[in-house]
Amino acid sequence: MLDAANRHFDHLPNRPGVGYKPQHYSDILADPGPVDWLEIHAENYMGDGGRPLAQLRHLAERFPISVHGVGLSIGGESPLDPDHLARLKHLVSWLNPASFSEHLAWSTHDSHFLNDLLPLPYTARTLDRVARHIDQVQDTVGRRMLLENPSTYLAFSDNEMSEIEFLSGIVQRTGCGLLLDVNNVFVSATNQQTDPVGYINAFPMADVGEIHLGGHDEDQDDHGAPLLIDSHGREVVDPVWALYAHTIEVAGPRPTLIEWDNDVPDWLTLAAEAARADGVLTRVAA
Repeated sequence: MLDAANRHFDHLPNRPGVGYKPQHYSDILADPGPVDWLEIHAENYMGDGGRPLAQLRHLAERFPISVHGVGLSIGGESPLDPDHLARLKHLVSWLNPASFSEHLAWSTHDSHFLNDLLPLPYTARTLDRVARHIDQVQDTVGRRMLLENPSTYLAFSDNEMSEIEFLSGIVQRTGCGLLLDVNNVFVSATNQQTDPVGYINAFPMADVGEIHLGGHDEDQDDHGAPLLIDSHGREVVDPVWALYAHTIEVAGPRPTLIEWDNDVPDWLTLAAEAARADGVLTRVAA
């Protein structure tokens, strides 16, 4: 097993990373190209032994690793699952990743797990619940976590604050950081007819430890208005690249992940997306 004490990747570089997929293992080792770090989904590596963990241990000796959780249901009404938390703690303890993050969403009800990351109403009551859950997670894993802004399709009528006010309140209460998903900003702004550039300009960039970029699908709602679906199943579109470039101009270079989780392409296609992100980071840094 990889000895966490011998790890030296204590942060993500301000460079491109990609979501790791096992079919790319040999290509990554042979020629990672512009990719300087990798992200895994925590729930895929909570077992004991086997090829997936062996490959992850090998990759972790060469690349900084970001662990991204999708199953904690941080925003759920129910208490966090203690067994899931224990498995997460075990993974984080031996892997000692450079970053750990989760979604601002809920995905459980009673004993049922839903295959979606569902949005929350932005109220004081919700903020209290999410803050308690984040405190519990950070105390359990023994490190600061990043919280990702969601993609949304409708706004709750009982919202008491904006999404940015809600996220800022969570940071102030818990000391967590933020993961800024630029595609989620674009999707939400299109669906709710708000200004994505204004959102980026108001975002608390000092708390951002990681940026995500991904693809989305285009549809229409019942009234014929554009409806974007955060699918992670295709390349990043040009308007999102433009919003990302503005984000980096505002925030400065940050670790940037290319997310491509469905209909995963070959390594050269994924590396080309990372190279495009690298071009933005290099241009702004210069």
